[in-house]
Amino acid sequence: MFMSLFQIAISQNQTPEPEPESTKVLQLHYQDQHVVMDNGILQLTLSNPEGFVTGIRYNGIENVLATGKEYDRGYWDLVWNFPGKKTKKTKGTLDRIEATKMEVKTQNEDLIELSFSRTWNTSSSTAVPVNIDKRFVMLRNSSGFYSYAIFERLQGWPAVELDNIRLAIKLNKDKFHYMAISDDRQRYMPLPDDRIPPRGQPLAYPEAVKLLDPIEPEFKGEVDDKYEYSMESKDIKVHGWISTNDSVGFWQITPSNEFRSSGPLKQFLGSHVGPTNLAIFHSTHYVGAELIMNFKQGEAWKKVFGPVFIYLNSFPKGVDPLLLWHEAKNQTKIEEEKWPYKFIASDDFPASDQRGSVSGRLLVRDRFISSVDIPANGSYVGLAAPGDVGSWQRECKGYQFWSKAEENGYFSINNVRSGRYNLYAFAPGFIGDYHNDTIFDISPGSKINLGDLVYEPPRDGSTLWEIGVPDRTAAEFYIPDPNPSFVNHLYLNHSDKYRQYGLWERYSELYPSEDMVYNADVDDHSKQWFFMQVTRKQANGGYNGTTWQIRFQLDDKMKNLTGNFKLRIALATSNVAELQVRVNDLSANPPLFTTEQIGRDNTIARHGIHGLYWLYNVNVPDSSLRLGNNTIYLTQPLATSPFQGLMYDYIRLECPDSINYITRS
Repeated sequence: MFMSLFQIAISQNQTPEPEPESTKVLQLHYQDQHVVMDNGILQLTLSNPEGFVTGIRYNGIENVLATGKEYDRGYWDLVWNFPGKKTKKTKGTLDRIEATKMEVKTQNEDLIELSFSRTWNTSSSTAVPVNIDKRFVMLRNSSGFYSYAIFERLQGWPAVELDNIRLAIKLNKDKFHYMAISDDRQRYMPLPDDRIPPRGQPLAYPEAVKLLDPIEPEFKGEVDDKYEYSMESKDIKVHGWISTNDSVGFWQITPSNEFRSSGPLKQFLGSHVGPTNLAIFHSTHYVGAELIMNFKQGEAWKKVFGPVFIYLNSFPKGVDPLLLWHEAKNQTKIEEEKWPYKFIASDDFPASDQRGSVSGRLLVRDRFISSVDIPANGSYVGLAAPGDVGSWQRECKGYQFWSKAEENGYFSINNVRSGRYNLYAFAPGFIGDYHNDTIFDISPGSKINLGDLVYEPPRDGSTLWEIGVPDRTAAEFYIPDPNPSFVNHLYLNHSDKYRQYGLWERYSELYPSEDMVYNADVDDHSKQWFFMQVTRKQANGGYNGTTWQIRFQLDDKMKNLTGNFKLRIALATSNVAELQVRVNDLSANPPLFTTEQIGRDNTIARHGIHGLYWLYNVNVPDSSLRLGNNTIYLTQPLATSPFQGLMYDYIRLECPDSINYITRS
C-alpha cells in the first residue's frame, strides 16, 4: 500500500502545472431547458425544471454518463402505491420524480445549491402524496457534486405506501468496465448487452443471467446477477467504476448512513452491470413487505435522504488506474470528517452544533461464561425510534445512528439529530438484542453519558451443546462449491462464497433422498451443517419440505435434572417458511413448537447470508428427553418454491438451572 501511494505521489508530481485555484471560477449557466454548474474541474448539466442529471463533463470526457434518453442517465426515483391497489404482478408505481420548479438556493463564489421541486396537488388521485425537493450542490475546487432530497407529507394527506427510494446514475458502457465496491470485491464486468438473449440466458429469475456469448469472451459461462454485489449498510461508504483507458474513476461516497432504513445490517444494492451506480436510501430487499413505509390517512412526515457525494478522480497516464480505488477511499475519510456538512442550505439538515451525542460502555453479563461482566467489544450500539426489542430492524421512517464499541465496550454516538430515541445494541458472540426503553430526548448540543450499561442475554442454564456462532449470519456453516456451470469468478476462493448462484440446488444434490443428520456431540458445524434449510427438488419438478435431525446423548449425570431444558434457536433469515420443533417423536402433532409461517426476506434467491434476525426460546420438558440417545427434529414443511427456507444463526440446548454456574474468567 505504501509503494502504491508513493507511486501516485511521484506520478502526480510529473503532471503539468495545475491551473491556479484563483482562476477556477464557480459558474452557473442557463441553457435551453438545462442549467449547468461548472467549477472548472467538472461540469454538471441538469434538465430544467425536471432535475435529471443529463451530463457530467470531466477530465476531457465530454459526458461520462450513458448515451440514452436524458431522463434515463441520472435521476432520483421511488416506487409507491396506494394501499390495497397493488396486484401480485406489480411492485407498485415507478416514479422518476420529475420536478416542476427550479430554484437557486445559494450562489456565491464558494458554492452553488440548486433545488428541483414539485408539490403534490391535493386534487390528484394518481400522483404520490409527497412533496419532493431534490437538491444538487457544487463547491469551488471540488472534484464532484453533492445530492440530497427532502420528502414531506402534510397532515390530512391520503394514505400511501413507499417501497423504494434511490438515486440512480448510469455511466457510459463504452468507458467504464471495472467495478469496485470493496477491497476484495472488484473486477472487470460484463456489458449490459451480454445479458440480452441470445448472448445471455435468463435463469430462475430475471436478474440472474448466464452469459452464453458475451462480447468479451473472458466472461463466457459466468452468471451475472446484481444481487451478487449487495452490501450491508455499515459497509456502503464508497463504490463505483473506473474507466481504465481514461484513468478516470466515478464514485458514490456516503459519509453517514443515518438516513438509510433499518440499521447497520440492512442490505442494499450498490453498483452493478450497466454500468450502474446506485444510492439506495430505502428498499424492502432482504426484508420484504414488513419494510414498506406505510403512511396512514392524515399522517405527516418529513425526512432528508442524503447528502451523498458523487466524486470523480483521475490519474495521469502511466499510473495504474485501478489505484483510483485507494484514492477514492482516502476521499471518503475526508468526507466522513466533514460530516455533517456545514454548507447545506436547507434548515432540515442540521449542522453539528444543532446535534447531540450519547456515550457510555456496554457490558455483557453471562455467569455461565464469566464470573465478571464482559466488555461488549465489537458490538453495535444505536439510537432509533422508540419501540420494542429489535424493532430497529423494521424501522424506516426516521433516522438511526449507530456506533461500534471498542475493545473495552466504550461507545460514542455522535452527530445525532434532535428527536426522541431508544437505545439498541447487539453483541457478537451473544444471542438476542439489548434494548434500553428509556426515551432519550436529544436536543441541540446535548451530551448524554450513560455510564455502564449491562446486557444480560437470554440464558437459563449451562450449555449442553451448541451449533454455530451467534453473529446473526449463517456464514460459519458449510457452504458448498457452486455448480461449475453457474459461477461468478469473483467468488471462487472467496470468503463470500455464498454469493454464488444456485446454491439452493446443491442441497438436493448432496441429500437426494434423506435429509441432513447432525451429531451435536461430535460433528463440526462448518463441515456438516448445510448453511440453509431449503426445499428438496423432486424429479417431477415439485418440491418437498425437509426435516433435519440433531442427535445428542444425555449421560447419567443428567438423570436427576428436573424441569425444562431450554432450546435457543436464532434464525438469520426466513422466506415464506415455518419451523416446527419436535423432540424424540417425529409424528408428534401438534409439534412441541412452531413459528408458523414467517418472513419474506428472499435472502436465498438473492445470494445473501442473512435477512431479518429471529430469536425463539423453546421449553423442552425433561420428560421428553431420555438417558442415552436423543433427537431433535427441525421441520420446514412449506414447499412450493426452491427459495423457501431458513438460515440458522445459532442453536443451543441449555440444562435446567439446577447445575452450578460454569464460569471461566
